Parts: sequence; structure tokens; C-alpha cells
Amino acid sequence: MTFLPKWLTFLKGKEVVIANAIIAILTIGGQQLFSFFTFSCPCHVGQNLIYGLAFLGVPALILLVIGYALNNQTWRLVTGKRSPLLAESTWNQLLQCKLTCFVLCSITGRALVAPVTWLAVTLINGSYYVCAVSEYVSAYYYGDIPNVTISERQRILAAFPCSQLVPPELSRARDEVILLLRYQSQVAGWLLIAVVVITVFLSYCLASCLSPLSFLHFRYWTSYVHNEQELFDEATDQHSKLYAMKHVKKFFGFVPGNENINEIRIPSLREWQAISGLAFLKLVDEEHYDYSLLHDWALKDSADRKYLKLDEDP
Repeated sequence: MTFLPKWLTFLKGKEVVIANAIIAILTIGGQQLFSFFTFSCPCHVGQNLIYGLAFLGVPALILLVIGYALNNQTWRLVTGKRSPLLAESTWNQLLQCKLTCFVLCSITGRALVAPVTWLAVTLINGSYYVCAVSEYVSAYYYGDIPNVTISERQRILAAFPCSQLVPPELSRARDEVILLLRYQSQVAGWLLIAVVVITVFLSYCLASCLSPLSFLHFRYWTSYVHNEQELFDEATDQHSKLYAMKHVKKFFGFVPGNENINEIRIPSLREWQAISGLAFLKLVDEEHYDYSLLHDWALKDSADRKYLKLDEDP
């Protein structure tokens, strides 16, 4: 019975590592399915390179953008930067710039997990690379390649990824070219993994060395930030609910969920029109906004209102 709590204690504080591992696993699975169902090399001069590089780079770019978009720190970094209140801040500009760079590096590190995994897996697989560069292989070392023009040689080499398009007399040369390209692709994939692992390790070591906190103090700070965010989210939900409830009560005359309702308010046509339609934040003063049309109406509404007793006939 104590096995599970021990594992939960061990995993606490390692949410980032677990999330990155899950993202990598999902990316690997998605890449395998993507390759199986969609990848089909055109085996044509001029098209192989574009097709192969597109399958290598475009999904990685999309995953990178998604990684940025799904990180809350991205929106915390960019939201409200044009606010006039920010211009009045007395923050040290150099310190602000350093903090922004640090957060941006952290966001980028998280966002790169999926695209780097995609590139590494596709390079180790080798199919995309073989398709992309097959027509550019130097064929002088393969005696089976006929002595033809350069354009004809490129056409023959471009067909190598598609075994059904290769003449039988060139099967051996094709096998050798495919082995060479897979070797290059897989070496590049493992080099990419090695470079990323070493870079991440050295980055963590450098960040730990430069940290002003001790190891236990850093763990406490991490736990504090996590708990503070959870409590803040709970308080935000409750505060906004209570604030919205106040305005809803003013419009309808009762609090939702209250079972002892003796009377309700009958909004007028003008009031219905006032809270209907599209709305955005409305600046009330230098530091406050109206969040909705109902919010704006509730702050401006007079005390005159029509009520209906529920124990009376309408």
C-alpha cells in the first residue's frame, strides 16, 4: 500500500520532465502513423527534394508553433505589452530584458521538445532523407550505373526510392545507394539527439550554478510557485463568480441557486437591449474596465426597477 504514495512523492516536482516525455512519445507515435499513411515519395527529378524536406520540416515547424501556443508563459509574456500602465513602470529596463530573455529561453526549450523529436525520429527512420537527396548522390563509384548524361543519371537516381521503378540490372546499385543514404540519415539523427541531450544537460548545470538558491531552497520555491498558482486559480474562479453573481442578481433580482426566492425582477426592453450584442473591454478609468455589457449596465443602472412577487398572480 505504501508503494503508490512513494512513487507519487518521487514524481512530485517532476511534472515538466513527465510532460516532455509524454510529448516525445506522442510525437514518435504520430510520426510513425504519419509516415505509414501519408508518405509516398514521388521519385521524380526536382520533386523528391521538395517533398522530402516538406515532410521533414513542415511538421516540425507546426509542432514548434503549437508548442509556443500551448505554453501559458507565452501569453503571459506578450499579453498587455501595449498597456499604458506598463510604460509607467519603474522596473529596471536591463533587468526586465534579462527576465524576458530567460522566460523566452524556457518557453523555447519546452516548445522544441516535439519538433526535435520529430526530426530525430524521421532522420533515424531514413525514408524522408532518402527521398530528398537520392538524385544528388555521386554515382561514379557504382559500376552498374550506365554512362549517360547528367540529367538522365539524376532521373535514374531519383527513381531509386521506388523499387518498382528501378530496372533489374540496377537493383544492386540501388541497394547500395539506399544503404548509404540511410547511414547518413541515421548518423545525423543520432548526432542531433546527442547534441540536444548534451545542450540540455549543460543548460541545467549552468542554471543551477548561477541560481542564488540552494538545492532545498529551490525545491521549496518550486513548490511555493505551484501551490500559489493553484490557489490563485481557485480564488480567481470564486472571485469572478461572486462578482458576476452580483450583477446577475441586480438584473434578475435573485441569486442563482437560491431556493428561497420571493420575488423576481422584470427587465425592461431597453435593459435587454443594453446587455445584448457584442462587447469588449470598456475602459472606465485609468485602472478599471467593464468586462461585459451586463457589467457596464449594472454599474450605471438606477434604483428604479420592476419586481414581481412569486406568491402573486402575474
